[in-house]
Amino acid sequence: MTSKTSSPMSNKIRVLGIDPGYDRLGVAIVDKTKTGEALVFSTCLGSEAKAPFEQRLLTLGQALEKIIKKYQPEAISLESLFISVNQKTAMRVAEVRGMILYLAGQNHLPVFDFTPLEIKSCLTGYGQADKKQVISLVRQLLKLPVSQALDDEYDAIAAALTLLARWVEKTRQTKTP
Repeated sequence: MTSKTSSPMSNKIRVLGIDPGYDRLGVAIVDKTKTGEALVFSTCLGSEAKAPFEQRLLTLGQALEKIIKKYQPEAISLESLFISVNQKTAMRVAEVRGMILYLAGQNHLPVFDFTPLEIKSCLTGYGQADKKQVISLVRQLLKLPVSQALDDEYDAIAAALTLLARWVEKTRQTKTP
């Protein structure tokens, strides 16, 4: 894994977790240090429901680009597209993912995709864990207070934590002879 600002051996690794959507796009900046993980920033970005889709994409892209510029993550952890029954929604979310991939390329950020099953398995040890279990574990890991955050925000935090866990795991594997 390569990084533009630090190596896996440095004191801090910063990643951007994203739960893609166009009504709500969950984003989270999470740091991994020698003492553990810390939530730096998280929110849900939204777009005007009545706006044309290209305007919604622009709004989300501009907001995400500001976050990337401000927090300077080393990589993006992106929750993979879950194909639902609604094909129109799936296509729109795929287009949002395209915008995210464009911004990643523009900012020279590697992107790591994780399915919801991989994220749940990594965090809880059980791929069929429900949302409440994942949220509870995220709160425990990061020592977060109970809040009114939306599921999309927690999904973004969980995606970031998954990448950090895999990053550390990969680093340990490369150290062993």
